[in-house]
Amino acid sequence: MEIIITATTVGVMLLYSAPGFGLVKCGKIRPESISAFATVLMYVCQSCLVVYSFQKVKYTPALFRNMLIFFVLAAGIQALLLLVYYLLFRKKYGSVRWRIATIAGAFGNCAFMGVPILEHLLPHYPNAVVFSAVYSISMNLLGWTVASAIIANDKKYIKPKNFFLNPSMIALYIALPLFFTHTDIGGNVFGDAVFLLAKMTTPMCMLIMGMRLACVPLKTVITQKLNYFVLFMKQIVMPVIGLTIVNVLPLDRSMKLTFYIICCCPIASVVLNYSEMIGEGQDTAANLVLFGTFTSIITIPVMMMLSRFIA
Repeated sequence: MEIIITATTVGVMLLYSAPGFGLVKCGKIRPESISAFATVLMYVCQSCLVVYSFQKVKYTPALFRNMLIFFVLAAGIQALLLLVYYLLFRKKYGSVRWRIATIAGAFGNCAFMGVPILEHLLPHYPNAVVFSAVYSISMNLLGWTVASAIIANDKKYIKPKNFFLNPSMIALYIALPLFFTHTDIGGNVFGDAVFLLAKMTTPMCMLIMGMRLACVPLKTVITQKLNYFVLFMKQIVMPVIGLTIVNVLPLDRSMKLTFYIICCCPIASVVLNYSEMIGEGQDTAANLVLFGTFTSIITIPVMMMLSRFIA
């Protein structure tokens, strides 16, 4: 049943990319305008998604403790993979495609694709959504600093300002006080606007994916050997590592399952968004993200078969 739900959810999300593909092919949206859509997604929709996710649950000391544990796990597995890829590829960093591959192999689509999948697979476990937000925050802290520095091949991005004043952190500064004080912003104009923008993240993400797909020859997506290597590492090896880690920890099974599902998510669309904003490696990023997303309709259901081994 989980396999059917996952395949259906991923399939529906992939359909969201069709309008973006069509608009670019028809000339209604120019390729150079795609970065503007990525900026809206990263600065507005994703920030609202953080607030929305924290609004889905009520604060308890136990939940907050688990969120901190989840943050450490998420940051740890991503930092570990970034280090592994850096050691493997650093001699090839003169080419941006290897720098993009480093990020793509470590970052997963935990928010844009992860949230809807978690909501379908774990409908009675609302904590899953806030854990996804915690994972996303850890990814964006690395993304606005370490990952941006790797993509640009420039250490100037690793500075306190990028760590503390990126969109995800600013959203967290808003979300945490509301979370701790049990303040529900739903039911008013402001809250409804935030929730609506949050729910736009997945459609907007997939629209951008479709736009970029229209600019990239399909042959380059399916014939690049690098795409298959990164796909294998991110969507096969990373979930296995995640499964191994959570199985040795004394955590609630639903929490373990949430972490595993997020690890199964495909190559993160933010890889393309960071690339668009920095202005380097867009084609490679598009190839990897598109390849990972479209193959996830197979890899996620297959990897979910291993979820039965979660203790």
